[in-house]
Amino acid sequence: MVGAGAITGAFGTPGAALAQQRAPRSATTKPIRILLAGYAPPNNGFSLSLKRIGERVQAKFGKDVDVKYLYNILDLGYKGEDLPWLVEDGVLTMAYQSSSYFTGQIPDLGIADLPFLFSDTTTARAAMDGRFGATLAQRMETKGNYRILGWFENGFRHISNRLRPIHTPTDMKGMTIRVLPSKVQERTFALLGATPRVMDLSELLPAIKAGTLDAQENPFSNTTTYGVHKFHKFHTASNHFYLSRPIFFNKTAFDAWPKELQDEMRAAVKDAVAFQRQLHVKEEEDAMVEIRKEGGEIVELSPEEHQKFADAVKPIYGEARAQYDRELLSLAKM
Repeated sequence: MVGAGAITGAFGTPGAALAQQRAPRSATTKPIRILLAGYAPPNNGFSLSLKRIGERVQAKFGKDVDVKYLYNILDLGYKGEDLPWLVEDGVLTMAYQSSSYFTGQIPDLGIADLPFLFSDTTTARAAMDGRFGATLAQRMETKGNYRILGWFENGFRHISNRLRPIHTPTDMKGMTIRVLPSKVQERTFALLGATPRVMDLSELLPAIKAGTLDAQENPFSNTTTYGVHKFHKFHTASNHFYLSRPIFFNKTAFDAWPKELQDEMRAAVKDAVAFQRQLHVKEEEDAMVEIRKEGGEIVELSPEEHQKFADAVKPIYGEARAQYDRELLSLAKM
């Protein structure tokens, strides 16, 4: 991995103007540097949403802000898992990342990883935009140097593999599958009979190409964005997890901004969340077409088959009731 200097060298020191705080702008005042980062190609919905945020803020404040974009952190040799510390340490101003990546630092976020927690997208979005998401955001802010302004939709996740069609958990027996760094996700796939392996996104495709990994799980749009569909023929629309990606800022930097900039950024993020979610729906549809065009097969589970997956992971809910506090369990309707 390259050092943080690869970012600061390319864009200067993020937040150089923050020392000005609310002082009036003068000819010698440097603009507030805002560096927005993610881990997707520039034409991806997440990257387009970053650009939407930056352009709105730049349009309002003009030369008082200097907005830069780093759409794919992997291009500089970083891992996806580096985004939290890069923001927390102030190297980056803002990023998004699947909430699972924070569960080591903030174990309470693991409740959002529970399988089959949400029945549909409408219910999931309402939860993340409501008290459930607000409580998770507050706990992130308490445990880390983050300011959470909203949740992008990573969406429902599905299984792809190189071996065989998956209709029931029995079909997963013995399969090695990549999971995010989440104990809940590891436990879920162990209950389904697979062998889970925690792996960063940067390691995923090399392992698939080498044949050292049998399966992975992602929204269809991620599967095609990462090129996995070129190596995996079998796909199952399992909807096993619904994941969100917090939009997190360096708390110290954000809180030092003038209130007008803070308010505009909150409004820009809210607008971008709605924009990204609309794009996500279309990206999922397009990805299914792309998978089939590549010769892939997509299994649509029958209600009976879906129930077998839900039954297999029931023990994790008993474990969750012993792990999470009453407030979280109530918000998750457990």
